[in-house]
Amino acid sequence: MSDLTRLSSGSRFETLAAYSRAVADDRYVHISGTVGADPETGAIPEAVSEQVDNIFRIVGDVLAGFDIGLDAVVRTRVYLTDIDHLMAVAEGLRARFSDCPPANTTLICGIPAPGAKVEIEVTARRR
Repeated sequence: MSDLTRLSSGSRFETLAAYSRAVADDRYVHISGTVGADPETGAIPEAVSEQVDNIFRIVGDVLAGFDIGLDAVVRTRVYLTDIDHLMAVAEGLRARFSDCPPANTTLICGIPAPGAKVEIEVTARRR
């Protein structure tokens, strides 16, 4: 088995639930479900599109730390609190993945972060 790299953002939730922001081996980077809190303030904006923008700022930073970008993403899992948010999230995904669409699953469910309307987890292939 290859060595694993475990990355923590320092979130209290990572400590509470004993998980890593990302875990990587020599082939893949697995990024835990990410909600759209502003990386600087921690506030979750009301607008779904702003939440998606924040999610991809966070995800992009994690991937950059492994010298890859969104074009390396092979799988996304999207969790929505309401079907009414689907089109805004789909637009955000299309803006980022139209040239390199990954496999995707989208579910309607609860998200245990007050104010979060969308959570996205990502798997990317390392070069």
